[in-house]
Amino acid sequence: MYEPTVARLTYRALLGRRRAAILFVLPALLIVIAIAVRLLAGVDDSVANGVLGGFALATMVPLIGVIAGTGAIGPEIDDGSIVYLLAKPVKRPTIIFTKLIVAIGVTMAFSAIPTLIAGLILNGNGGQIAVAYTVAALVASIAYSALFLLLGTISRHAVVFGLVYALVWETLFGSLVPGARNLSVQQWSLALAEKIGAPGAINAEVGLPMAAILLVAVTGLATWYAGQKLRSLTLAGDE
Repeated sequence: MYEPTVARLTYRALLGRRRAAILFVLPALLIVIAIAVRLLAGVDDSVANGVLGGFALATMVPLIGVIAGTGAIGPEIDDGSIVYLLAKPVKRPTIIFTKLIVAIGVTMAFSAIPTLIAGLILNGNGGQIAVAYTVAALVASIAYSALFLLLGTISRHAVVFGLVYALVWETLFGSLVPGARNLSVQQWSLALAEKIGAPGAINAEVGLPMAAILLVAVTGLATWYAGQKLRSLTLAGDE
């Protein structure tokens, strides 16, 4: 299910000069914010919770997921170079799974590691807040990568739709509309963070069992459907 050649090409596309520069901006901004907050406010668990939950998990992780998930396949479909990849004797689900693994790895590296560093800067992992949000970022990276890879497979406007989901649904509606929180990757990952953190340190709107089921279901269905769409794309190209 994993093709090294496809993985190497995908890594090269995602970590090219322009895209890598974009990927570095948000983690660098998070670290700068963490340092500034620590210098100005000192060690404060509630402030650390606000920075890690309000910026790292709610904004940085989904945006990096958009860049990595859509960038893993979208540009190849847009410029037609996907045809050369599909001509190789590689199964279509293998292509999708390989690209998903690469997107997950990139998203985790550029979101979870900075989250841990920022958490340690903010409060030295008091109340297990830094570790809790790091694990939440790792879990969210998987779901976001699958969702945005699917968007990259089915739409030429995947980045736009991904940004709408990340900024409007997750950040705006997720914080203002109670019912929308049940359909939020952010809240599902927060459920795990709540379990890891000290009692009362982190609050999630979704229970852990339901969150785990939804995370697995969304990731699995998105990956499966992306494979089906790529199979259809192959048939259309052959015709």
